Amino acid sequence: MTPSEPHAGAVPGLRAQVVVEREHFAVEVAVQVAVGETVAIMGPSGAGKSTLLQALAGLEPLTAGEIEVAGRVVDRVAAPRVRTAPMNRGIVLLGQDARLFPHLSVRENVAFGPRAAGEDARTARDSADEWLARVGLPGAGDRMPRELSGGEGQRVAVARALAASPRAVLLDEPLVALDPATAGDIRQMLRDQLTGITTLAVTHDAADSVALADRLVVIESGRVTQTGPVRDVLSAPASDFVASIAGVNRLVGVAAGGGWRSGHRRLASTDAASLALAAVVGSPLAAVFRPEHVQVVGEAESDAWETEVTRLESTLAGVRVQTRACAIDVSLAEADGLVPGDQVRLRIDPERVRFVSVV
Repeated sequence: MTPSEPHAGAVPGLRAQVVVEREHFAVEVAVQVAVGETVAIMGPSGAGKSTLLQALAGLEPLTAGEIEVAGRVVDRVAAPRVRTAPMNRGIVLLGQDARLFPHLSVRENVAFGPRAAGEDARTARDSADEWLARVGLPGAGDRMPRELSGGEGQRVAVARALAASPRAVLLDEPLVALDPATAGDIRQMLRDQLTGITTLAVTHDAADSVALADRLVVIESGRVTQTGPVRDVLSAPASDFVASIAGVNRLVGVAAGGGWRSGHRRLASTDAASLALAAVVGSPLAAVFRPEHVQVVGEAESDAWETEVTRLESTLAGVRVQTRACAIDVSLAEADGLVPGDQVRLRIDPERVRFVSVV
């Protein structure tokens, strides 16, 4: 396992090597999160993201590995599956469901952690009211969970988690069940309130990663396939999955003639780093470009490709045209008359193309 590394010199708030055997494959992930850093986790459904969080939280037993929080080993399983007695982790897990105690008021929900840790009732309740104000729910302490909207419930869940002074916070897609406007509000609240707190956040939304995280770790089939600063990963996708969440085309070929080639298709780039990669003739190379930068051109264009339209999908801005070569975004007028099976000629301006290495 190659760990996802925090910034050089950063203090590790959470360090883990997690091995969990599943029915069809094993989740084998090493991850490090510095104190105060937020790391996003993305991957296809069933890749092992939630299994990782559940193992870190102590809800899924390790097959092998070690979990360290704030410099303390809190769980360790060594061959042959000999487990060191797990310690209190100081980790809280927030998921799609707020899971508030239905019989307790909002204030008592938030005060639960501090009171369980031995804080006196009045101090814990005063602290709960302060946390409710911080998450945008001042004066809501007397309400019951059944009286809250989904967004309000998530705000209370965040307040309850942070009031317990955790060493690390795990977020398992807490925004996925919310409408876009509410999700945007909660995303802003999380960004404000998680400042300085060691956080690992599983999300399916690239916008969440960009807004919340310092680094991005991509997990596919139980393994880390790419990691780095969020924008760096999304701009240079190492797999088709990352390309899909970044909203770009990623076509695999080889370096040839100072550019990219796959069969009869050729692409050039003006990017200096891309040209350096293309200079190694025959090396595996992926061409990356956005669908809106693909032009449908006529027969006169000599550097165009011919390909077949396979599907058309309406979008907010127009039409997404899927072809056997790549995806294209066009206006309604440009898509008028196109049907699956049509042949089209495509061109991409070299200024819009980047090349990335294929590992």
